[in-house]
Amino acid sequence: MHAQTSGRPVAGDDVREQLAELRRHHPELHALADPRRVAAWEAATDNAPPRHDDFGADGEGSRGVEYVQAQTLNRRARETGIRKLLGFAGTARRTPDGERPVLVDLLGGDGLVRKVCDDLGIGDFDILTCDASPHMVTTAWAAGVPALLQRAEQPLLRDRSVDAVLLAYGSHHVAPSDRQTVATEAHRMLRPGGAFVLHDFLVGSPVDVWFEEITDVYSATGHKFLHFTGDEIDGYLEKAGYDHREVVEIDDPYTAVGATPEEAELEIGRYLLNMYGLVKVFEGRTEAEAYRWVAETAKAVFRYPDTPGSLASCELRREATGGWRVTIPRRAVVGVGRISSAAGKAA
Repeated sequence: MHAQTSGRPVAGDDVREQLAELRRHHPELHALADPRRVAAWEAATDNAPPRHDDFGADGEGSRGVEYVQAQTLNRRARETGIRKLLGFAGTARRTPDGERPVLVDLLGGDGLVRKVCDDLGIGDFDILTCDASPHMVTTAWAAGVPALLQRAEQPLLRDRSVDAVLLAYGSHHVAPSDRQTVATEAHRMLRPGGAFVLHDFLVGSPVDVWFEEITDVYSATGHKFLHFTGDEIDGYLEKAGYDHREVVEIDDPYTAVGATPEEAELEIGRYLLNMYGLVKVFEGRTEAEAYRWVAETAKAVFRYPDTPGSLASCELRREATGGWRVTIPRRAVVGVGRISSAAGKAA
């Protein structure tokens, strides 16, 4: 289990305040920060116009409030995928000096991966949650999760300072022109034996269809982002110089539970509506009708060819506890780049 912060308010747009909190409560995470990179970030930020924050809290043109609500109501909805991603990162490995390894969650949002680890008692990392959204960073600190404002393509951490870097659940928000930089910067931050795990969804997949035909149409923010191909991911890993690399597909479904089948399906509809900020679905529909529409639409979109060991379409089953669980299938693509343990000896 992680030691939690006090949950006191910390300004999501103030990197200095975040570092001060890390120094007080998480010195092992504070030690990751590179003062030169922090100074360069602050100088660039001071001279740059403010960026629009799709995951902000202002309501108009942002979906941060709905996203956080979805994770709060059902933060185990993506448990299966998170477990697998931590497995790729190497959750059981210890550093040579016996300290807990460090994982940097580059697109950590409000700290979902860290919270799921704590809920389930899984993982063997100290996790630093990072995000480019000030609202997400503020929300993470308020929930007791140590967090740092930074962009995935411009991390503020030292060379060879961490054991795993995770880029997941929003990698398509990184502009194609910046994706190689992210893979290269992850390589820079990793210690010998470390792993970079890049998770997203394939171009043309049901997830791609969902974002194009549902999220882009029914959210306040729209969703015009390019997903990945397997060759694209492998190319980033190769060019960044990883000693070992692989690209695989994994099951990463959504789940929700309820006392009855109807309640479970309404819960998955509510989760997906909030998760993707599909506020326009409410137009002309009651709340229950909106959740039902989203659930039925998800069942129609998220369908896959039959593959042994993988779910191809929506599943509704009775739990041993007497309730019901609905599972919406989703398949993700994961690229893993590893640095050889021998790299440190050769350096």
